[in-house]
Amino acid sequence: SPSVPVTVSTNRHKVEVEEFSDAVLSCLFHTEKDQNPRIEWKKKAKEVSFVYFNRRFRGPFEGRATIDGATVTLHKVTQEDAGEYRCEISASQDAVSLGETNVTLNVLVPPQTPLCEVPASAVTGSVVQLRCRDQQSVPPATYSWFKDNKPIIPPRHANATYLINSHTGILEFKAVAKEDSGRYSCLASNGVGSPKMCVGKHMAIEDVNITVIVGAVVVVFLILVVCGCGGMLLHRNGLLTQGPRGR
Repeated sequence: SPSVPVTVSTNRHKVEVEEFSDAVLSCLFHTEKDQNPRIEWKKKAKEVSFVYFNRRFRGPFEGRATIDGATVTLHKVTQEDAGEYRCEISASQDAVSLGETNVTLNVLVPPQTPLCEVPASAVTGSVVQLRCRDQQSVPPATYSWFKDNKPIIPPRHANATYLINSHTGILEFKAVAKEDSGRYSCLASNGVGSPKMCVGKHMAIEDVNITVIVGAVVVVFLILVVCGCGGMLLHRNGLLTQGPRGR
């Protein structure tokens, strides 16, 4: 009769759990003759490392994992546990003695309180960017902005005075106006756990001080005039010309 290979399967090829919870990596097998096959679990990364070998857990999994049949439960997983795992069953008494299946583990991390960068002040008509980011959430968080605790709706037309990038967390004003003054806050969410919002920061928009600019221009003009007149006087007195001796 034709040989029946050892068969290995899993209930879930992709497992997603929140950080610090338990992850069940299922591995189901059937053998032809061998009633006591060898069970191995490996983690595939830059290098393949043993998780379960010779009836015991290895490395960082020792003391924080259990096995039932060939199904492994990892307790209180962290981001370091995320990756691709392989269950291998070796049945030495079977004609086709090796079977395997793969399980990918994704460890989800809820957003932390995002870091918000809001300038304290800006001049009307200038380009201003407000930034919001959370680098720890998995999957990456999306961002929404609030002004005075009211949501800022992303613009739907190209000639809007501001732009919002929900993926980078940047709120950009093309030319800020007085009415853009207010308290700004940002909310980060990724569907895992509760969204988190940063503490609101106030941004004041100020008009350009024309009086100061005109005064500065007048001062510069007077300095140039004084320097020019002084140079002419020195030239007339012969102090800027070279004599026969190279004075």
